[in-house]
Amino acid sequence: MQNQITKGWADYELLDSGEGERLERFGKYLIVKPDPSAVWDKSLPQSNWQKANAVFDKFTREWKTDQNFPEKWQVSYKNLKFWLKLTPFKHTGLFPEQHTQWDFVAETIKGKSDINVLNLFGYTGALSLAVASAGAIVTHIDASRPALTWAKENQNLSGLGKSVIRYIPEDSILFTQREIKRGKKYDAIIMDPPVYGHGPKGEVWDFGKHFPLLLDNCLQLLSDKPLFILVNAYAVSTSSISLGNILMSKTKALGGKVISGEVGLEEHSGGRVLSTGIYALWTNI
Repeated sequence: MQNQITKGWADYELLDSGEGERLERFGKYLIVKPDPSAVWDKSLPQSNWQKANAVFDKFTREWKTDQNFPEKWQVSYKNLKFWLKLTPFKHTGLFPEQHTQWDFVAETIKGKSDINVLNLFGYTGALSLAVASAGAIVTHIDASRPALTWAKENQNLSGLGKSVIRYIPEDSILFTQREIKRGKKYDAIIMDPPVYGHGPKGEVWDFGKHFPLLLDNCLQLLSDKPLFILVNAYAVSTSSISLGNILMSKTKALGGKVISGEVGLEEHSGGRVLSTGIYALWTNI
């Protein structure tokens, strides 16, 4: 097992966590939101937390912000730029703990030609932009049209308007089934499946039931010389070891190796690690 732990970067820090909350800095703004896994005591005094520009109320499920808090704002990571917004789901549109994965996919693809990458449940496109910045052709799938619009805005903001990214509002199971019939092949596949979800036409997604099926579909879509399959998962009732085992059993005939672990953020204050999800990676490199 290999955990992916980040301390953040210039435009992002986990400042503190505890008592069911986390205090983060996105650019120049301080954000407080619930996190049930942070069951320990806070390290910073309450006065630091009171400086937050936006707080998500877990009871009303609404944001309470400073009077002049912007509708959206920018943050950067290396050559990538992102628009952030406060969403009703307590997110900002970016999962900063994945930035080590942005580096991995970009470095893996850099210097290679005619690489096709499929990104399922692509959300606002951070991983799509990372692989596109390395020269890959990306097919970005998400059931949410607003998320696809947001991803396109991030692409233009990052100066990647000429990169080839296909944005498709589709259910991942149905899309991969159709791609198999079309004989389409991909050199790398990324996915970030939720626990539960719905496709654009009401299709139901259940991780426990549909994830193994989706993996089977994806294996049929791999090219003759595939690079990697990267899976992220949040709030699922399985461990990183189990996720790695599923990927290992499905990719056994391909050779290569599978690594898995937790994805987490290291606090700037107390040095503790806040686990935010799990991942599994098959790679043939």
